[in-house]
Formats: sequence, structure tokens, C-alpha cells
Amino acid sequence: MKNVTLALDDDLLREGRKYARQNHTTLNGLIRKMLSESVAGRREGWLSECFEILDALRPNSRGNKWKRGDLYRV
Repeated sequence: MKNVTLALDDDLLREGRKYARQNHTTLNGLIRKMLSESVAGRREGWLSECFEILDALRPNSRGNKWKRGDLYRV
């Protein structure tokens, strides 16, 4: 197995380690899994499902922009 050096923002590295710990893995294991799934073309999980749904919708905002406060007006 080969080693690879990555340059990551300090905040991203900290959050990545925290996420890995919460999911009972290492940062190395997390990156390996995510890269493996991406390269293998396997789209698993809810995030991939969300992207597939959005891709199918082909929404058009017609230039309208959302503001954070708009999310609370339902």
C-alpha cells in the first residue's frame, strides 16, 4: 500500500478527525473509504440519493436568490 500526502485546512482536518472518531474509524480509513466509493462509482447513502433526486428535477431559480430568513417563512 502506498502513502499519499494531503494538504488540508486546519478546520477541515479537525472536523474530519472528529467525524471519523464519531464513526469509529480513523481519518485515514474515512478518506480511503470515501475515495474507494467515489472511484468505484458506487453512490451509496442518503447524500447520493439527494443528488440523484436534484439531478432529475432540473430546477430553475430564474435568478431568484434565497436569504437565510426565507427558510423560516414556510
